[in-house]
Amino acid sequence: MKRKMTTSISKTDFAGLKRIKQGKVRDIYDLGDCLLMVATDRISAFDVVMPDPIPDKGIILTQISLFWFDIMKSLVENHVITADVTQYPAACRPHSDILKGRSMLVKKADPLSIECVVRGYLSGSGWKSYQETQSVCGIQLPKGLKESDKLPEPLFTPSTKADIGEHDINIDFAEAAQRIGLERARQVEALSLAIYKKGVEYAAKKGIIIADTKFEFGLVGDKLILIDEVLTPDSSRFWPKASYLPGGSQKSYDKQYVRDYLKTLDWDQTPPGPPLPADVVANTRKKYLEALTALTGNDHGL
Repeated sequence: MKRKMTTSISKTDFAGLKRIKQGKVRDIYDLGDCLLMVATDRISAFDVVMPDPIPDKGIILTQISLFWFDIMKSLVENHVITADVTQYPAACRPHSDILKGRSMLVKKADPLSIECVVRGYLSGSGWKSYQETQSVCGIQLPKGLKESDKLPEPLFTPSTKADIGEHDINIDFAEAAQRIGLERARQVEALSLAIYKKGVEYAAKKGIIIADTKFEFGLVGDKLILIDEVLTPDSSRFWPKASYLPGGSQKSYDKQYVRDYLKTLDWDQTPPGPPLPADVVANTRKKYLEALTALTGNDHGL
């Protein structure tokens, strides 16, 4: 049964709930002993939030994340308490229609101050860096690689965590260790690579190449857990395996479609973001939904 078309959710401001953060995509509410994380339909590109949402995107991201959080449980604990709105506190009940499918109750964690990026292929800022220095985040690479080439081994290439409207900056392992401590940096490097490799193996069976991705980790006491989202089209580059051909940019299931459109404009990649044409919005939604269906085998009525 198909879900009825609903109005896109660009932002939330729920009466009776305390919103403490509005990120590029997610709105976070403090419920006391836990947080309510709501994925809106906002889309960002080049670290700038666009004025036009992508219908159902928040639902798609949430369902993909929940799918991967479950698969990765054997590697690392995560922040999910429940995504069943009937189990949410009473104060959330009046907002159940909006929360269903696009939200989760999560543990309160102290986020690490770096983004944990893993690259399996040479693309995006990694390709740009390689062209300039033949290296990515201080890691020297072989000569003669082409755009979108598979790397000899996946690379852990951390970055800073920028505020909305500012750009994340790639850093090397030494700087990551300086920011979060050497032992912790080694821990998140090993975990990031393990999660990525497990995700890559699964996605390959579904016809998807995960070219790169980024993870966020947080601390609950002294315990490191996986937080935010995991292996979604927002945090990763997803390429159709069938059309993969190194030597240029690839067809994708992710927001690269939006990035490619924005690159055709005379826009300096600073706020405010330009409007997105209806066909870019519709095709982006279609690509996100294709990724959800291919990975999970379920379109969730979308």
